[in-house]
Amino acid sequence: MRVLAPSLMLMTPLQMAARRLLVLFGSQTGTAQDTAERIGREAKRRHLQCTVEALDSYDVANLISELLVVFVCATTGQGDPPDNMKLFWRFLFRKNLPSGALCRLDYAVLGLGDSSYPKFNFIAKKLHKRVLQLGGNPLLPVALGDDQHDLGPDAVIDPWLVALWDKILMLYPLPPGLEVISPDVRLPPKYTLHYVAEDSPQPNGILLQPTAPRAAPSELCPFAALVVSNQRLTAQSHFQDVRLIEFDVTGSGITYSAGDVVMVQPQNCPEDVQQFCQLLRLDPDRRFVLKPTEPGTALPALLPQPCSIRHLVTHYLDISCVPRRSFFQLLSCFSTSELEREKLQEFSSTQGQEELYSYCNRPRRSTLEVMWDFPHTTCAIPPEYLLDLIPRIRPRAFSIASSMLAHPDRIQILMAVVQYKTWLSKPRRGLCSTWLASLHPEQGDVRVPLWVKKGGLKFPSDPDTPIIMIGPGTGVAPFRAAIQERVAQGRRGNCLFFGCRQESKDFYCQAEWEELVAKGFLTLFTAFSRDQEEKVYVQHRILENRRLVWELLSSRNAHVYLAGNAKQMPAAVAEALQSVLQLEGGLSPSEAEEYLAALERSRRFQSETWS
Repeated sequence: MRVLAPSLMLMTPLQMAARRLLVLFGSQTGTAQDTAERIGREAKRRHLQCTVEALDSYDVANLISELLVVFVCATTGQGDPPDNMKLFWRFLFRKNLPSGALCRLDYAVLGLGDSSYPKFNFIAKKLHKRVLQLGGNPLLPVALGDDQHDLGPDAVIDPWLVALWDKILMLYPLPPGLEVISPDVRLPPKYTLHYVAEDSPQPNGILLQPTAPRAAPSELCPFAALVVSNQRLTAQSHFQDVRLIEFDVTGSGITYSAGDVVMVQPQNCPEDVQQFCQLLRLDPDRRFVLKPTEPGTALPALLPQPCSIRHLVTHYLDISCVPRRSFFQLLSCFSTSELEREKLQEFSSTQGQEELYSYCNRPRRSTLEVMWDFPHTTCAIPPEYLLDLIPRIRPRAFSIASSMLAHPDRIQILMAVVQYKTWLSKPRRGLCSTWLASLHPEQGDVRVPLWVKKGGLKFPSDPDTPIIMIGPGTGVAPFRAAIQERVAQGRRGNCLFFGCRQESKDFYCQAEWEELVAKGFLTLFTAFSRDQEEKVYVQHRILENRRLVWELLSSRNAHVYLAGNAKQMPAAVAEALQSVLQLEGGLSPSEAEEYLAALERSRRFQSETWS
């Protein structure tokens, strides 16, 4: 494997300026960023000067002078843009932008979505259309990658990229004497890693301080919240472990409303960190500094300088995630074993995607487990490539399950501990939920890095507006916050449809709901699906109580909220609501469908679902 020195990629400034590609991404879970970085690597192999940047990090005012841009964007929630493209999104849809503003721009849009959601790839479609309206020239039709495809979004991405490079090389041919750099040649790492002397000074303090920050806590500056309580809500005999966890955010400056979300930055467990260091023959206590390979590349904002290997692996590298195809492509470059290299190359090829899916995605095999399977390659990984090879640990979002009016300076979350079996012998465990479940106040000063962001659910400001909340399972979390908030303000008209398996095993917050019912603050309908022979779900309870639902909707201007699992439940609830409109309101099927759509448009029907 030859390594390409950065100097060999240099061309004359004129050539570089002429052959410039900008790749802008909007990513929530990291897939769009990974794809954007793949395009960046492929651009370098074609001797294009390429910058890969999050949409909100880019100065959008410069877009009018760009000549060639590829947009890679995910769609989140109910057709929303990812967090790191929201500012760009607002700017792009300003009404005062002239129709020919982007007339110099050749562009392509690659969308990443999930066809099980109603607004599949909504952001990519809308972005493509808007850039076209502003005078942009599309190189290709918008690509719509789908998580639901057997081979994932790559089934669409691979052929689309072949067509994209054909188009780009027609517009910007390779300079004379240069060829596309072979995949056998390893590109330089993004950063070089330099170990520091043992006696060099330690970095100034820890990244996290439990003292009051100067600015509101954020991803770059989270607040170290004290864990106050960690209580299991489900019966010990129940298969699912669900926790109510409370954090103390005194002095953080954090404020929130019902419907908001708390972001938690998790970490790898010490056993996995130790295994990783042993596999790669790394000293966990050794410290290093990073230097960018190319000028203008920013250092990772969340890593201290200098940093220890232990801190890097514990807090930054996502060694528990299921590795993406790009991981296998780069890993194959380091292999000293012919057998391992052949297998890694097969996994990273277009033809090998079905086998990679069976090996990795279907059983949810982790990065660390893959490294165990390729020991000769793993111990040959140069440490400076770790940040190219393994993505950073992403923060996890939880609906806040409490109100500041009821619990000042506290944040509570309702969390299912993720654990399930695949054909691998070891059970699969969620990184964040397993870590949080292991934290107990009895252990001493236990802290969690967190910050708050606005959620998708907005509750009515008018105190007389009733609300109908449909929240099976942990979907009830934002409604607990809303009910606590409304009760503290003396508001009645709170109607909750809650569903779970068994009253005796997973009826979360039962005593709290029953007390509010007794005081007249809550109307509660429960569906315990396994407590009788016939399975009963929230949609059945909606139909049974259709007269009340119709009266609240038609006479009292009620708002409807839905939260929970995105599989069959949202469609079944929507169908039940349409049946209510037909049976009680006398509407035809098409009128009922339009009535529900109108409720959505006016934000009187809001939903927040997750897969």
